[in-house]
Amino acid sequence: MRSFNAVLFDLDGTLVDSAPDFYHLATQMRQARNLSSRLDYDTLRRSVSNGGKAVIQTAFDIEPEHPEFNDLLAELLSEYEKQPALHSTIFEGFNELLEWLDQERILWGVVTNKPARFTHKILHELHLSQRCASIICPEDVTVSKPSPEGLLLACQHMNVTPQTTLYVGDHIRDIQAGHAAGMTTIAAGFGYLAIDESIDEWSSHFKVDHATELLPLLQSI
Repeated sequence: MRSFNAVLFDLDGTLVDSAPDFYHLATQMRQARNLSSRLDYDTLRRSVSNGGKAVIQTAFDIEPEHPEFNDLLAELLSEYEKQPALHSTIFEGFNELLEWLDQERILWGVVTNKPARFTHKILHELHLSQRCASIICPEDVTVSKPSPEGLLLACQHMNVTPQTTLYVGDHIRDIQAGHAAGMTTIAAGFGYLAIDESIDEWSSHFKVDHATELLPLLQSI
């Protein structure tokens, strides 16, 4: 008998590979300012899980105290909001995984620290909105991850218990939130990890290095 009846995913770096859109916009912004050096994709990719501020810091090598930082951030987010899924896709293996969850009538949803104005648009453009049983963004809770509040709220929406819910994430705060909620946690090693970061140190219940490993893992649990 299956030991879970619901699965929750983090968004950026777990369900959706959103780094290409941030790289595209950051490159455009640099070109507009005649910055000739090429922006390294892998370096920028590692910053995406930490939000727009981290993207600006990485792309322009400046700190939030820099006088132009807020204007750069506002421009990035304004342009991103127009087409947040122009280049983004779900990770390889997720089509099969989500189809299996739907076939097995296993509820699934998204709990993210990404603001709602981006999250809902991305899920809509990737044709996932109607399939999600719950979508929780920072605006829906008083405290974002690593607080378990969002995960517990998603369980309420889906009418499931945290003890029979899995949470998959690519950041240590995801695993911390999952543990605090009493869920089984899966660390996603294919996400936006820092260069010196290892999922082995997160104390998750399970871990995968590639998104294609998720389906056989869930089928085995």
